[in-house]
Amino acid sequence: MNYMILTYSLYVILSVTLTIWVARTLHKNGRIFLVRSFHGDESLADSINHLLVVGFYLVNLGFVALYLKLSKTIENGQEVFEGLAGKLGIVMLVLGAMHFLNLIVFNRFRRHAEDRKMTRPPVLPDALVTPPAIAAALAPAPGA
Repeated sequence: MNYMILTYSLYVILSVTLTIWVARTLHKNGRIFLVRSFHGDESLADSINHLLVVGFYLVNLGFVALYLKLSKTIENGQEVFEGLAGKLGIVMLVLGAMHFLNLIVFNRFRRHAEDRKMTRPPVLPDALVTPPAIAAALAPAPGA
């Protein structure tokens, strides 16, 4: 049995599976947050959610592909697990970092939406009220 091919195969299968699982989790749970951030505009939220997931796939699968090469020859079963554990550990750290970056992006969307909401008055004004000090200064003098 060729242990190098076994290690490469397991690495690719497990890394791609982890990436797909994390991306689907982000896509499903991120949608609700994005819809709220965009004031119920579901088409915009779905579009941005899809773009974020595509970017997530591209970055992570690109990293998995670039990180494929093993630094030493694998000659037995123990080295298969050791090499695989090291590679998968790094992939999981990168997935965690990408998840953290997605959370930062989602948080910025949310904060931006809240800031826009706070700049509008809660109700539209229906009359102009002049403060008493200004009204007294503008009023004509009695007996004039």
